[in-house]
Amino acid sequence: MFAIGVNSRENDFVEAFKRPAALFAGYVGQFVMKPLLGYFFGIISVTLFGLPTSIGVGIMLVSCVSGAQLSNYATFLIDPQMAPLSIIITSLSTATAVFVTPMLSLLLIGKRLPIYVKGMVFSIRQIVVAPIPVGLLLNRFFPKISNSIRPFLPPLSVLVTTLCVGAQLAINIKSVLSPFGATIFLLIVAFHLSTFIASYVFTGLVFHKALDVKELQRTLSYERSMQSSLLALALANRSFQDPFVSVPPVVSIVITSLISFSLVMIWAKRKE
Repeated sequence: MFAIGVNSRENDFVEAFKRPAALFAGYVGQFVMKPLLGYFFGIISVTLFGLPTSIGVGIMLVSCVSGAQLSNYATFLIDPQMAPLSIIITSLSTATAVFVTPMLSLLLIGKRLPIYVKGMVFSIRQIVVAPIPVGLLLNRFFPKISNSIRPFLPPLSVLVTTLCVGAQLAINIKSVLSPFGATIFLLIVAFHLSTFIASYVFTGLVFHKALDVKELQRTLSYERSMQSSLLALALANRSFQDPFVSVPPVVSIVITSLISFSLVMIWAKRKE
């Protein structure tokens, strides 16, 4: 987030607010399109693949949570001018998840989950409110420092992201190596790919007249398909006794990162 701030200007965020249709589309996709797909994959995991009900619950739980800040950085790497729009959508979904996620979990899973408001507010303040303004101020008042550190920030950010994702996988490796691990892996891959594809196609249809339709398609695909799997993991551990509920969120943390950054590389080569 600091890297995004260093590479942005205040006007970039002002301009993002001038696109209410894109903000609305990103938000609705996050809490409508994704949960519907999560419900579908949760159901077929039990009925078609014969997995325990707790696995289906875990998949649905992943689809109910807010957007991931990682989507902001993925957007920044491929379409830096769209990063402010991505940040605003993610912040809105995170701020309102304290109300929306419990409602969705009750509707899809049949259990109202407790959302830890203090923790989510602290997360927003720590991840978004603090580093982005610091980066913006540094870029504005100390441009020489910004220019000197800017080349080092992208690889450093990728390294930190890799450590965060790898740590969660290492901590929960026993759950991932369950007898159902391979099937769960394939289902989570299919879930995330379907949300990417559906979001990309839907955005292209809705915003086909926009001059930057390709950039919007990529940005909203990240927003709608990358969710806070860490939040889903925390809710699974705190709200369910069955340990298998936590397996889909753990797998999702890894899969969403691999898919998103693979797409970054593919789209970057196409732009070249």
